[in-house]
Order: sequence, then C-alpha cells, then structure tokens
Amino acid sequence: MTTHTNEHTDAHALGEAAKAVVRRNTELVQGGGDFALFDQLFADDFVDHTPQLGGTPDKAGARRLYHALRRAFPDFHAVIHWQSAQGDMVTTYKTYHGTHRDTFLGVPATGRAISFDTVDVMRVRDGRITEHWGVAHLYSLMQQLGVLPA
Repeated sequence: MTTHTNEHTDAHALGEAAKAVVRRNTELVQGGGDFALFDQLFADDFVDHTPQLGGTPDKAGARRLYHALRRAFPDFHAVIHWQSAQGDMVTTYKTYHGTHRDTFLGVPATGRAISFDTVDVMRVRDGRITEHWGVAHLYSLMQQLGVLPA
C-alpha cells in the first residue's frame, strides 16, 4: 500500500510542478512580456502541434507569436479559470484580454478591448515546456475586431 501512496504523491507533485511552469508562462511571459523567462521555460526542441496561421511549430514560432500578441495588445494578459494535470500534461482553460493597439492577423489597430477563450495542453518535462496543443476562439476575436459579423 505504501508504494501506491508514494506513486500517487509523486504523480501529484509532478502535476503541481508542471502546472506551476505553465502558470508562470501564462502570467509572466504572455502577460508580462518576460522573454528571458520564455527562454528558460521552453525547451529548445519544443513542438507546437497547433501553430497559429503563418506560424512555425517550434520555439522560434512560439516566441514570434508571443511578441506579436504583446505588440498588438500591449496589456495582453490571461485569467486562468482552471488547470488540470495528468502526469506531465497540463490542460488550462483561460480567457485572454487586451486592447488592440497594433496590427494583428492583418487587422490594423482598432483600440477595442478584446477577450477570447483558449484551452491548451502543454507537456512539461524537467521543468520545461516541450509540447503544446491548443484551441483558441479566434472567430470571437475577429468579431470583436470588426472583421467578422457579430
């Protein structure tokens, strides 16, 4: 019985550590623009299984996306609603917020406040993000920017 308890405790600790890495990325890199921390948190062989339009599925592509978001929405930040960990995989449901101050996805600055929901899964190994899968409600974002009908 002790072995099962230790395995459960180890898995829980691994999950909590992985969630902390993802939370630091969401709050300090995406929300705070700390790109020195980005380099620490993302593995050099990072793979994005769902890169955004025109992006590349690697660490450089994730960095470019984060920079584009921070440039277009200087106050970009997320509210994390919940996180769940299963082993080294962390699922996060969050809502991004910001004010559109520069071109994003070809849309010139509108000055509008935006928010859109995202669900993503990140694999964390040895304290670094190694993989990502995500679904962002970009249709809602484009509606808010006036590109698509409400």
